[in-house]
Amino acid sequence: MDARVYRDGLLADTVPFWMRHSVDREHGGFLTFLDRDGSVYGTDKPVWLQGRIVWMFSRLYSEVDKRAEWLDLARHGADFLERHCFDRDGRMFFVTTRDGTPLRKRRYVFSEVFAVMGFAELARATGEDRYRAKAAEVFDTLMRHHTTPGLLEPKELPGARPSKSHTMAMILIPTCQIARRVDDRPIYNQTIDQSLSDIFTCFCKPELRALVERVGSNGELIPDCPEGRVILPGHAIESAWFIMEEGRIRGDRELSLKAIPILEWSLERGWDDEFGGLLYYTDLEGKPCVQYEWDMKLWWPHTEALIATLMAYQITGDRKWLDWHEKIHSYTYSHFPDPEFGEWFGYLHRDGTVSHHLKGNLWKGPYHLSRMQMMCWKMMEGTRSVSP
Repeated sequence: MDARVYRDGLLADTVPFWMRHSVDREHGGFLTFLDRDGSVYGTDKPVWLQGRIVWMFSRLYSEVDKRAEWLDLARHGADFLERHCFDRDGRMFFVTTRDGTPLRKRRYVFSEVFAVMGFAELARATGEDRYRAKAAEVFDTLMRHHTTPGLLEPKELPGARPSKSHTMAMILIPTCQIARRVDDRPIYNQTIDQSLSDIFTCFCKPELRALVERVGSNGELIPDCPEGRVILPGHAIESAWFIMEEGRIRGDRELSLKAIPILEWSLERGWDDEFGGLLYYTDLEGKPCVQYEWDMKLWWPHTEALIATLMAYQITGDRKWLDWHEKIHSYTYSHFPDPEFGEWFGYLHRDGTVSHHLKGNLWKGPYHLSRMQMMCWKMMEGTRSVSP
């Protein structure tokens, strides 16, 4: 495996594609509804992708090359977030129109999560305290809503079947890892510690070799409904490498090693032996998945698996993880990259044929792809700094 595949993919393909096609010079921010050739097919702006793109350009500036154009674009995105994406209660919208008029707000705090990442990474790139302070302010808002019953509309009627999701425990780890690089507030380490505890004590089921997405309020399985049996291999694999990275940052090898089984279970359950690639959803008991897209192959679980397997190999020295990395790389790079127009297709049918030719939408931007390319490049060269 050659680090140049990741480096050149990042610098000669992914980043130029988004710089050419997504920057909105007229209204600010970034356009993400991009067709195969980069042409814009929709002008609404997903707020969480604005934060992700601010993170990308800031991280490129800090860790790849101090190009003024990258820093300018990070500021460009942060300015749009500050001017248009906050409601009066401090929470953020989920989608705006092209000119920044709010369209939709969700009962989730993912816009806030990625705004924290973006502002914190921009604080690191610029050294400006106002971005650090903004990241801290948004983090406090998201945590208040996440931890205070009733502030966010519940997914289900209260009391009927109390449950909690793996998603927030997972995503708060990298959020705090990024914020912690520019801010020594204890809340970031405390939140990571709580997330680690939740993942290992509630969502990991070693006896079943699985990490499940939703459990009862005390971590108990909910096996009599499909939602309680959902396994999302991509999320579990992300959790695994976030934990491995936290162990590396802390100098705690045992913590990193505790994450390896999560990766192993997820590849066992998620890998499609018939067609190759990772299934999007699986069921804990092998029963039917209710998600229509359960057997599709999406770009982002594969990027996370490339990071996780390479990280596992570097931690353990076990050749099987390098073999897994090469296996996933072979499938991923033979199916997702677009040789004609660049960047990656995001959505494949189970047999690996392309389902949608789009390069961006409400969910897909450059974040997962650029992060994988940066991290795999740096890991292979041995020049990676801490934090995702």
